[in-house]
Amino acid sequence: MKSSIYKQFWKYTIPTVAAMLVNGLYQVVDGIFIGRYVGADGLAGINVAWPVIGTILGIGMLLGVGTGALASIRQGEGDNLGAKQSLTTGLSLLVVLAPLVSIVLYFFSDSFLHWQGAEGRVFDLGLQYLQILIGACIFTLGSIAMPFLLRNDDSPNLATLLMVIGACINIILDYLMIAVWGWELAGAALATAIAQAVVTLLGFGYFFSSRAKLRLKCFDLRLKLSVVPQIFAIGTSSFFMYAYGSVMVAVHNSLFAQYGDVLIIGAYAILGYIITVYYLTVEGIANGMQPLVSFNHGAGNQANIRKLLKVAMTTSILVGIVFIVVLNAFPREFVSVFNSTDTELIENTVLGIRLHMFTLFLDGFLVVSGAYYQAINKGSKALFVTIGNMLVQLPFLYMMPKFFGVPGIWVAYPLSNIALSIVVIILLLKDLRQFRELQPQQAVA
Repeated sequence: MKSSIYKQFWKYTIPTVAAMLVNGLYQVVDGIFIGRYVGADGLAGINVAWPVIGTILGIGMLLGVGTGALASIRQGEGDNLGAKQSLTTGLSLLVVLAPLVSIVLYFFSDSFLHWQGAEGRVFDLGLQYLQILIGACIFTLGSIAMPFLLRNDDSPNLATLLMVIGACINIILDYLMIAVWGWELAGAALATAIAQAVVTLLGFGYFFSSRAKLRLKCFDLRLKLSVVPQIFAIGTSSFFMYAYGSVMVAVHNSLFAQYGDVLIIGAYAILGYIITVYYLTVEGIANGMQPLVSFNHGAGNQANIRKLLKVAMTTSILVGIVFIVVLNAFPREFVSVFNSTDTELIENTVLGIRLHMFTLFLDGFLVVSGAYYQAINKGSKALFVTIGNMLVQLPFLYMMPKFFGVPGIWVAYPLSNIALSIVVIILLLKDLRQFRELQPQQAVA
């Protein structure tokens, strides 16, 4: 007898959340070492570099989620050849796109740092970080895509193990290169690049091993052009999720430089690392749900899809509420992990926690909503969820600082979350009503 859909959900979700949190250590550990050994300038430097890195990660997400979801849909339809063609096309795209992305970002990175208000030491530190990771673009892309591909090949625990290995390498190298050798942000970037290379190469090798369900041979690696639009249609909203985040970080940095100073950009960087812990948790919940929803969509089982959406949505929102309560109860304890000596930096970060994060649980709702629409091959609705937050947030960011200064910048994000969530709730409720209409027909069939 097959296990219940809820057991299947937790089987995928627990290792996926663990993998996402471990993967998040790449960013958070960098922030801890930089905050303690380089200070506010280092935190500001890595924050102005982040939008460019986020763009690379977004492309990796596009390929990983798009390829993985399409392969799962084909398997649910019983089309194993189509599943294998989806996988090989996704892997080939990684190799083809990496040099193109590196060249474009290399020529525009200086201008992008200046646009965010980076000058002097902050600019130099940000450039240190960028130049190394842009050069290692293929591994940055691969490290974000491979766990999705392994999970969709029914190996979620192996995907988690892969991320644990990468995170351990990153932590050890961060300590050596930043704390011991004093290489500042160049050391942080090298540590990350080496760890990502290990994850990418091990993940790629998995698909040529006997453990893989969709086992490949060298001559299988072909780019099937007809599959590319399908991968992009499903994965584009994941790209825009990271692109949205990158644009918002860049806009915030620019506004904080205009209305405040470099110290506030450093505070915003710490806040970003703290948010990452929750964000990766809900992303793990959403990504754990995705292969099961895609498979059941391919198999035409609407009842299971509704159950999966309900449990993923409830879990992500409850975790968000707990996160907000704990964070507001102990804000200085969380901030001191990154820097415990700079009083002004700490106070600015605590203010950000109070004003910027009170609707954080709605991020979980929106992430799960976007992943659900991706999983059922409705890329346009997933894209609406992702781009909608950016389009709603920009007017708030434009107006609020004019009246309230720096506090106005902090509160623009939660206000836009509330506005978009109301629209997405209406959209989801409409879909769920359609599910209820389909269920009696399914029962009769």
